[in-house]
Amino acid sequence: MKTGFARREFLMAIGAAGAAVSLKGCARAAKPRVVVVGGGFGGASCAKYINRIDPGIDVVVVERNREYVTCPFSNNVIGGLRTLGSLTHGYEGLGARDGITVVIDTATAVDAQARTVSLAGGNRLAYDRLVLSPGIAIRWGALDGYDEAAAEAMPHAWKAGPQTLLLKRQLAAMEDGGTVVIAAPEYPYRCPPAPYERASMVAHYLKTNGKARSKIVILDAKDTIPKQALFEQGWGRFYEGMIEWVPRGQGGTATRVDPATKTVYAEAGEFKADVACIVPPQSAGGIAISAGAADEDGWCPIDPWTLESTLRPGVHVLGDSCIAGAMPKSGFSANSQAKVCAAAIVALLNDSQPPEPVFMNTCYSTIAPDYGISIYGAYRATEHAIVAVLGSVSLSPLDAPDEVRKAEFEYAQGWLASMTGEMFG
Repeated sequence: MKTGFARREFLMAIGAAGAAVSLKGCARAAKPRVVVVGGGFGGASCAKYINRIDPGIDVVVVERNREYVTCPFSNNVIGGLRTLGSLTHGYEGLGARDGITVVIDTATAVDAQARTVSLAGGNRLAYDRLVLSPGIAIRWGALDGYDEAAAEAMPHAWKAGPQTLLLKRQLAAMEDGGTVVIAAPEYPYRCPPAPYERASMVAHYLKTNGKARSKIVILDAKDTIPKQALFEQGWGRFYEGMIEWVPRGQGGTATRVDPATKTVYAEAGEFKADVACIVPPQSAGGIAISAGAADEDGWCPIDPWTLESTLRPGVHVLGDSCIAGAMPKSGFSANSQAKVCAAAIVALLNDSQPPEPVFMNTCYSTIAPDYGISIYGAYRATEHAIVAVLGSVSLSPLDAPDEVRKAEFEYAQGWLASMTGEMFG
């Protein structure tokens, strides 16, 4: 227990250090404005920390939805361990308490030369610095047969909300002895361990709802998975015989889907599903692409020290949309990047040198109630990339006693409560 608690304190301390910047001796002729597009783990956190470091900066958050539903822990909703309401947050606290302007509208275009953001409602916002944190976009059609209509029959549930509930309803309607097929893509995609946590939570739901004869097949475009030994150990303990993982080397790469028959075609053959969950290829959010901040692969290259776009000066890209080197795409990563970016933006607007960045990430996964696992890493910026600090990446111990797994599960709940409390109040 003591080791885990010390690590958590270290994470908090290093995060605070990464967000610190001195404003002594700085003067401005006019009040600058930072516009933040996207109110999730990256955008809301960045807005909060800019305001906290320098209240003299005008911060405007543009978010299309009145409420934000966290993707972290949405697999727990599928497993029956949480409700979607427990993951849903409004923006009242961010605006009213912190003095940040929150605009509920959709950003439709960025004019990087004029430094303006156009909104669907007709307004145009001028900025001195722009932060884009729009999450991911689904690459419809990248997997043959998988489009928006197909997602209503074979949900991805990779954006928490209605898709999460759709997948859960389909599981509830499935007969005992049915087959659930989960298709996992090649990297990069949002939250690398999530397909395997999802398989765990689907198995838990089926096992505890009288459907233990059912089977889950994971078709994978990869030959290894994050936290593989830990997942396999947990599956063997709780879901013996229920979960089958088919890696790329065994023909697991999905090549086509047929939503009418709920069939997933892979190199290994045809897999007929009673319930199919397709995790499709992804890209940076649409506004980041239309702003010209994405490369030919659909992701946004950044300066590792400031997270400023290397393609669009004055535009910073956070979270899932950016190319963050060794850092995985996760809520924790987005929050860590947001703090570094906030400090850099404040320094740049005050004609100061941005502080040296320190990044971190912890990714928790739930295999069963009171049974959690995690991976942790610290990261630093080099001239060209964000790289892992040598020796910092660590996993939950294999063969750990139940009290350690329970502590990891509880740390995860505490992380979410702390993070969303910080973001939304």
